[in-house]
Amino acid sequence: MLETATAQRIPVRFAGEGVGVEELTWGQRAAWGSMRINGEADWAGGTMPLRDGQTVDELAALLGVVMSRHQSLRTRFALDADGEPRQFLTDEGEVFLEVVEAGDRDPETVAEAVRERLETAPFDPAEDWSVRWAVICRDGVASWFVALYTHLVLDGYGIEALTADLTDPPDEVPGVQPFEQARRQRAATARRQQAASLRHWEQHLRAIPPERFPPVAAPAEPRWWDVSYDSPATYLALHEVAARTKVHSGTVLLAAYAVALARISGDPRTVLRTLVSNRFRPGFRETVAPVAQSALCVIDVGGQTFDEVVATAFQSQLSAGLHAYYDPRELWAMIERVGTERGAAIDVSSYFSDRRRSFATFPDGMTVTAGDVTRALDRGRLRWGRRSDTPDTTCFLLVNPVPDTIDLTIRADTHRLSPDDMAGCLRAMEEIVVSAAFPDTTRDRGEAAVVGEALR
Repeated sequence: MLETATAQRIPVRFAGEGVGVEELTWGQRAAWGSMRINGEADWAGGTMPLRDGQTVDELAALLGVVMSRHQSLRTRFALDADGEPRQFLTDEGEVFLEVVEAGDRDPETVAEAVRERLETAPFDPAEDWSVRWAVICRDGVASWFVALYTHLVLDGYGIEALTADLTDPPDEVPGVQPFEQARRQRAATARRQQAASLRHWEQHLRAIPPERFPPVAAPAEPRWWDVSYDSPATYLALHEVAARTKVHSGTVLLAAYAVALARISGDPRTVLRTLVSNRFRPGFRETVAPVAQSALCVIDVGGQTFDEVVATAFQSQLSAGLHAYYDPRELWAMIERVGTERGAAIDVSSYFSDRRRSFATFPDGMTVTAGDVTRALDRGRLRWGRRSDTPDTTCFLLVNPVPDTIDLTIRADTHRLSPDDMAGCLRAMEEIVVSAAFPDTTRDRGEAAVVGEALR
């Protein structure tokens, strides 16, 4: 356990342009709703080593620049007199940089402990900044860095935009700022885009079964569990399948996940929400703000070869990506309304999120043989993680940003997927991808070719 006595907090002043109150953007509102349901904030970011020569003073100065340049980071969130959430932008203030001395401990290990502590510390959106930075030192020399941002102010792609802005900052801050986003989303163009998105959702909501999975006979406690699986074999096989099917490797993983969930549910139609960056929309590519929203994918895997499932997943992703721009309040109301009309609450809380970004590419000239995959199969490692009674999704698959492997985490409601189902889902994804790449390589050849035959 990290000794908090080794930490100090350095105050950092900032001042930037813009002040006022505005309603939430659609991206902020989605994060606000998630925070209210789960009772805690969702954080983006992580840890990284620092290059030699970087100092605590330099990082403190950088934090001041970051806060000063980007309005989203200088924003707090609270309810107004009518009980509606609002974003409150300030033009100056103070934030703290935490400095932790690792002593004789491994700085990387300490950084991970600090990240976990900062991520789970209480957060008051009306009083606290959504930015938490820390520097890990060894003998006074900066060694590792921790940076976290709530999803109220940044999504994963927003972190990339922030990094790009710091690398070569233009005179004007790029991208549409949150206040301007909120104003645009009240305009007729955005409302038409929302209407199209909601039609897409409603079409599927009226056709899919309300329940995703049958109840588990003996649910585990606590209710929500995490399990991860590191699979070097999937990484190698994925290269071959993505090259053959000519799609992004994330689409192949989405297809494998759809098949694995169909085996558990017994329904060939897998219903998933994927995260869409929305950064193809005008002014959003470089914005340091949350603009990602979820899109609904319905993937029918019945009676298809895996390559055909990949093609289906690609088409579903493409359609969903065009229909992920909407006011979440309108979507929540529609899901409830359609459920009432159908006489059953509709479960659309199964998610897929590929967080690999640059790690999703393969080295130029990479070659893979069946022997390589066979040897890698024995290096797969399953690890159990957090268990909690904090309300969460039905199931959420994360593809983690780990190089030279495929590292998956599934968080699931054990009243819908048992721990055995969860672990089996991750191992099944490995088997499905490996079998698709090299049909004679999997441990159990019986679950390979035609996906529909494997549903049970």
